[in-house]
Amino acid sequence: MYTPSYFKDEDLASLHRQIEGTRLATLVSADQTGLQAIHVPLLLDPNAGPNGTLFGHLAKANPQWKTLAAGEALVIFQGADAYISPSFYAAKAEHGKVVPTWNYLAVHAYGRAEVFTDPARLLQIVSGLTDKHEAGRAKPWAVSDAPADYIEKMLNGIVGFAIPIDRLEGKRKLNQNRSADDIAGVSKGLAASQHPLDRQIAQLMSQGETRV
Repeated sequence: MYTPSYFKDEDLASLHRQIEGTRLATLVSADQTGLQAIHVPLLLDPNAGPNGTLFGHLAKANPQWKTLAAGEALVIFQGADAYISPSFYAAKAEHGKVVPTWNYLAVHAYGRAEVFTDPARLLQIVSGLTDKHEAGRAKPWAVSDAPADYIEKMLNGIVGFAIPIDRLEGKRKLNQNRSADDIAGVSKGLAASQHPLDRQIAQLMSQGETRV
């Protein structure tokens, strides 16, 4: 991922927060036909390995799992993003030499996958994912709510994978390369937007996340 130095996020705790906060990741791998991609929810064990380990599952009907372990995989965790209008910049009134850009957060995780079909490990993954995404509901659903024989049948239709993270790349593009007045203008402009992602970026900028 192209990342100028002022946009780099190399703090492991920050990278893990972005991973944990991304509900649906993009898993990219390659086989003899070219690149393959799927959008999947994942679990992170931050203590498994120096950079953590990702866990998830694919349908057996999805051929991507058959070559997933053959080479390096890339997992993309996309955060909030916002279009930045030149009209937000103080520099527009000063000299007009401004153009649009895009602010965003992203983490790329790289590693080699292990694929498995062990029912106990699969049950642990689907239960963990369910518990994570049911959290906060008044009456959260649990895997154990379904009949055991039905769950056994469902587990037989999926393949699990673990990806120990070999390296992480983080990017927090929040106008760190602009002046304080331009940053303030962008934050104010986005805060007034009706789009929730714009307001998320504005909040990050107002919290001092633009410091290099």
